[in-house]
Amino acid sequence: MTDGEEKRIEQYREGDIHALEELVEKYRRPLFGFILKMTEGRDDAEEIFQEVWLRAIRNLDSYKVSNFLSWLFKIAHNLVIDRARKKKPAMSLQDPIEEALTMEDRVASEAPGPDEQMNSRVIRERIDRAVAELPENQREVFVMRTQADISFKDIARIQGVSINTALARMQYALARLREELRTEYMELSGS
Repeated sequence: MTDGEEKRIEQYREGDIHALEELVEKYRRPLFGFILKMTEGRDDAEEIFQEVWLRAIRNLDSYKVSNFLSWLFKIAHNLVIDRARKKKPAMSLQDPIEEALTMEDRVASEAPGPDEQMNSRVIRERIDRAVAELPENQREVFVMRTQADISFKDIARIQGVSINTALARMQYALARLREELRTEYMELSGS
């Protein structure tokens, strides 16, 4: 934990609400980004983000981890898993809605036209889709490392695994992403 974090936590314990606000703002982007990537939408992410901070506040007296952000990620990780366990299975676009028709048959294609393929927004969406399809433990490692710049040591601690397992999950995630994006590119280019 940095001296600034320690100071703000101590100030909050002594009743200074602004110290907590500073911590929330400092970690909003990496923490919320992680939660958003691990959930199904902004509403879920906002609920979990708030719950992370409520739990952190409730357990602040027992906080002894050296990296405050890692501790917040561990709380978020547990909340995301809890929510996923409670969630009902989502309806698939391939589920039949009529005799031989699926929802996918009724939805217009979102495939970009040739002039849009080079647009970075479209590329980002493809990457996001590919990331969303990764197995949860691989997606979690990938997001923590690339979006929040969490060290593999801290990722391993958050996931409760060895550092080698965290590194392997990242390698598997990258290999799957490369293959998925290569396959999609080949399909789009007609190769």
